[in-house]
Amino acid sequence: MTDDGTGPVKLRLGLSPCPNDTFIFHALLHGLVDTGGATIEPVIADVEELNALMARGAIEATKASFAAFARFRERYAALRTGGALGRGNGPLIVAREPLVADDLAGRRVLLPGDLTTAALLFRTFHPEVGATASLRYDEVARALLRGEADAAVIIHELRFTYRERGLHRVEDLGRRFEDETGLPVALGGIFVRRDVDTALARDLERWIGASLAIARADPGLSREFVRSHAQELAEGVTAAHIDLYVNEFSAGYGPEGEAAVRCLVERAVAAGAAPVCNRPLFAV
Repeated sequence: MTDDGTGPVKLRLGLSPCPNDTFIFHALLHGLVDTGGATIEPVIADVEELNALMARGAIEATKASFAAFARFRERYAALRTGGALGRGNGPLIVAREPLVADDLAGRRVLLPGDLTTAALLFRTFHPEVGATASLRYDEVARALLRGEADAAVIIHELRFTYRERGLHRVEDLGRRFEDETGLPVALGGIFVRRDVDTALARDLERWIGASLAIARADPGLSREFVRSHAQELAEGVTAAHIDLYVNEFSAGYGPEGEAAVRCLVERAVAAGAAPVCNRPLFAV
């Protein structure tokens, strides 16, 4: 973002290489959305790397986990478009051998990043498990299969491929959250640093919505961009990923989505995983 406010607007925007993000942001990043001359510079990185950028305040706008946002919301505010909220798409606990959730006490569990919503949900629901380690999400299953842990929490494409790897579902953490709260799970969203001009934050929210509308109108436009960044190249897995994570909340959270965000943040505060902060959750 330009420092003096007199030149063309430049904004760094973090996004993950996951198909839902590349699908949503393709049009915006390829000049198909009218930004009035503003330049959007993409920073494509794993969500935990984006969470770390948020922790340092090192990027103006970024996709990040809502758990990270809960921790760093003194410096960042949420937008209402481009997020990953929903039902039936939360993190799963898996293991090499059949287990039930009550078997986890005393076992070592791998998490897909310390600041992820998946880690927050796991620690909230399983405080009895003290032995955890964090890896990048796409390394978790391989480490589990190598015997480096007894179970793991998986997200993203691994939801669709864990059975092929010989892993067994232990618990659906998203379903448990939904059952307890009656709300969708707020997994990840788009956040802007609070020093970003309000008008620019409002424009970015609108541009993301326009980019999603273009992607939905012609999915073929983004296909190569999505495939070039996807961890799982099987067309069916990529399509299923987009269908699951790009849903009615992606274009706008609405009252239910906003309630889900507030609920997750409140739970993070209650669990001691985030500080009390009285600043508004949303940028606009």
